Amino acid sequence: MKGWRARIGFLVPPGNPTVEPEMMQLAPEGVSLHFTRMQAEGPAGTHSGQEERNRSQVESVPGCVKLLAMVSPKVIVMAHTATSYTLGQSGEADLVARMESLSGARFVTAFGSVLAAFSHLGVRRIAYGTPYSAEMTARGRQHLETCGLTVVSSGHLANVRNIYEETSERAYAIGRQVDHASADVIFLSGVGMPTLDALQALEDDCGKPVISAASAMMWHALHVAGVRAGIQGYGTLLEGS
Repeated sequence: MKGWRARIGFLVPPGNPTVEPEMMQLAPEGVSLHFTRMQAEGPAGTHSGQEERNRSQVESVPGCVKLLAMVSPKVIVMAHTATSYTLGQSGEADLVARMESLSGARFVTAFGSVLAAFSHLGVRRIAYGTPYSAEMTARGRQHLETCGLTVVSSGHLANVRNIYEETSERAYAIGRQVDHASADVIFLSGVGMPTLDALQALEDDCGKPVISAASAMMWHALHVAGVRAGIQGYGTLLEGS
């Protein structure tokens, strides 16, 4: 039987080519991954129209959750960080409660997973890097601060044509750009930009934990599913799973 240890479901933005391969890159033995795509209007991966796409994706979540529930996952993950910036704390909490009631499975978000990772690592001072526009980056910074964290530095990649065309090298570059001596951790937001292959190099070179939304949501999903498996080569958070 596939998923004899745990089955984990992911809700993926419609144009995102990154989530499936990065999550499969991290999956421990005995854990099966199951994906379905949310619906959204407008061009995929561009800065233009991101807020509208976020809102239309949320509208599609209940139908997507019903489909994933058919494989009986232990946990379902909404694999899109910026949707939480659009929803706000109360909106996200309401969505989580409704989807858990609908599916009978635990439901977590990418951003909620990041908060859980910060708590687990005991960090509160954040260096924050994104592939977003300046406006969406500012919204993310504000959301982090609303959640009681201190953002000591932040920045976004320049000259982004499409987030889904970005690379691990660029993820590394924005991590180095935002790093600050007073930061406890470097956080790379967004699951469209590949980050996994940059995490260990950033930790080695900056001398502090580095997490991305991608690494946090797999770490959190495994913990919620009751799977304790250290995953090497992607930073402190996953090593200590």
